[in-house]
Amino acid sequence: MTTFVAENELEIPLVFRFWNGSVMFVDELFKQSAKTAITLLMFVGLPDASIDSFRTGSNFIRLCNTTERVAIYHLIDYKTFINIRYSQNNMMPVNRRSVIRKIGAIGTTLTFAGVATASSDRIRYIVRTNGNVNKEIQDLDYEVLSELAGGNILLIAGPEETTNALTEINGVSNVLHDFNVELEEPPLEQNADSSTERSVDQVYEQFLWDKQLQQVREAHAYATGSGRTVAVLDTGVDNTHPDLDVDIERSAVIIDGQPEPYDGPRGGDHATHVAGTVAGTGAAGMLGTAPDTTIVSVRILGPETGTWGDILAAMEYAAEIGADAANMSVGTYPIPPQRNAVQYRRLMESVANNVTRQGTLLVAAAGNNNTNLQQGGRFTLPNSLAGVISVSASTPSDHLSFYSNYGTNEIDIGAPGGGYETPEKTLTTDPEEVALPYPRNLIYSTLPVSDDGEARYGWKIGTSMAAPQVAGLVALVREIAPNANAKQVQNVIQQSAEGDSGYGDPEFGAGQTNALAAVEEMSDNGGT
Repeated sequence: MTTFVAENELEIPLVFRFWNGSVMFVDELFKQSAKTAITLLMFVGLPDASIDSFRTGSNFIRLCNTTERVAIYHLIDYKTFINIRYSQNNMMPVNRRSVIRKIGAIGTTLTFAGVATASSDRIRYIVRTNGNVNKEIQDLDYEVLSELAGGNILLIAGPEETTNALTEINGVSNVLHDFNVELEEPPLEQNADSSTERSVDQVYEQFLWDKQLQQVREAHAYATGSGRTVAVLDTGVDNTHPDLDVDIERSAVIIDGQPEPYDGPRGGDHATHVAGTVAGTGAAGMLGTAPDTTIVSVRILGPETGTWGDILAAMEYAAEIGADAANMSVGTYPIPPQRNAVQYRRLMESVANNVTRQGTLLVAAAGNNNTNLQQGGRFTLPNSLAGVISVSASTPSDHLSFYSNYGTNEIDIGAPGGGYETPEKTLTTDPEEVALPYPRNLIYSTLPVSDDGEARYGWKIGTSMAAPQVAGLVALVREIAPNANAKQVQNVIQQSAEGDSGYGDPEFGAGQTNALAAVEEMSDNGGT
């Protein structure tokens, strides 16, 4: 991430400041070939600001009249993605407080990181077809890596020089580059003292305010997620954690659009934390929403994987293994509507709809940019897709968390994601100022075990932590009604949510999750 400021007018590039504080001058950043077209892909973070001019194919962008003085630009050519944040004259110090206050991007954000290549170093593409063009594509020296959405979406790899020939095939309606994506994940907010032994009852009472608000333990009188499966599409779950039941046989890493054998045991902080929120068993200390649910780890980010195509393939893999829900605590920055012209959203929606038709609910984080997604037609992926449950983040006091995206018709439901309404209130450690001082107002869950095998736990914050609350709730409802389709399960979760504004609340959609109310409603309906 970069940070620099300009008052009134700025020509860039100047210098980058990364999360660790290191600085790099980038004089050559925009000196690309004549064929390169730099596209403004995303623009957020500048309320009441205007862009005086934007030039493509040159070595500068000019910003004027920026009242907020903080802008986020995602610039993409077909070789390089640059994620830049601008501010004023001198480099701003980067520390936890300034990052939270200025950026508000708490959790995992996907950034585009250049054109994807297959393991053979050939360029990867996402292609929309009528389902009958594989031979013609292969005749042009392209390899079909994966068939999605019933064969109507293909992931392929091949030479860059003949892309135009692909569009000339009868039955091919769209050809897009498959882009690498990378995590922009801030450091872990706070580790717990794993050396102190606590019973699951103590952990629940002291740390799991999120479960208490949702009446999770009361819901366990009706269901615990027994016989259910939730796929965690993320950085990989640590299957050795004593609080996690991970199905190694069905777990996978997606490489070149195909599921490869699980590459555990050590998983990522992010995925392991998400998994504990969904289905911590309580065997060692962490109790999840659905403690008897099986986790399937589907690694989509990390070595050998991490493209939009791999994410699409992972969504379909979750349906193939019969997962009740697929948790996607990942997403992009808000994208302006004109960017939908390149139809990435449409391609992804075809896959999402195919997955939900098979019975797997796709649950996604709404994003952490404090942005009104409805205003100006902005959207984020994958949570803005039809067929995906978009989850915003709530506070211990039932308000919208300061970082959470929102927007009428863009949010389906709210769930605890940690933090308060402001960064300052979130970071307060004085128990006389807030009911839950930092870090206890964040979300507590599992982390990968230590090198000596000790169970670890910690607090994180973000809509990434809110989404798995809903994925776990899907497992509870499905235990009661195993034959309910995806729409029926979603309806029960939304109808039982706490809120009186119908489905249109800009902050929480249908309301905030209540696990007890959801399982009671499904039980009262006879499991149908």
